Amino acid sequence: MTYEKNMNKPAIAAVVPAAGIGSRMQASCPKQYLTLLERPVLSHTLATLLACQAISHVYVALAAHDRRFEQLAEAQHPQLSTVAGGDTRGASVLAGVQAAQQAGYDFVAVHDAARPCLSQQDLAQVIAAGVSHSDGAILATPVRDSMKHADAQQQIIANVDRNDVWQALTPQVFRTDLLLAALQQMGVNHPQMTDEASAVQYFGRTPMLVTGSVKNLKITHPEDLAIAAAYLSMPSSASVSTAE
Repeated sequence: MTYEKNMNKPAIAAVVPAAGIGSRMQASCPKQYLTLLERPVLSHTLATLLACQAISHVYVALAAHDRRFEQLAEAQHPQLSTVAGGDTRGASVLAGVQAAQQAGYDFVAVHDAARPCLSQQDLAQVIAAGVSHSDGAILATPVRDSMKHADAQQQIIANVDRNDVWQALTPQVFRTDLLLAALQQMGVNHPQMTDEASAVQYFGRTPMLVTGSVKNLKITHPEDLAIAAAYLSMPSSASVSTAE
């Protein structure tokens, strides 16, 4: 799909890397396809992105032999396309960003497939910041708990000052050309590429942090499904977005 430019509205696409297997979930299928409130986790994620008026198209990066995606209700949505994912998250993101650039999108919002509790308010705020700030913006939450640095034996060796320490979330929003150049310069297999902001920082830029909700958790461990279900079942889950 090629975006028909509107001079009064930036062209924004979402990129969802969904080629991972989620080994820490110890599940029989990739975590993005686990059932959450009678729907796959990925369905919740895509529904939120597709409902956002600022996002014109969603690119989902899939594993080569993925046969589950086509069974999702969102799979045939006219504003959604799939691309071939890679062996790493960075490679999958790169594939989606390249597709967005080829279609003429000025900005990309990269969001984890396994973050199903994103609110429309947080999504709108990070898009607004990412579009207005030349180096992009990401959702994040200030660290609230005591932080420790440990050795290989899990023994505490130092305290970490939590002041000015934030936990990075997604979406992460950047100009398409900036993120593409940053990913290509850093390399998608670089060990320090933990998120898109890492690549943009490596490129010499300073993205903004936008305070997001702690409800925007990433499904990583088995107990996270129950927590996500509780958040999504809250009457205000679609509209409330604060750093509790």
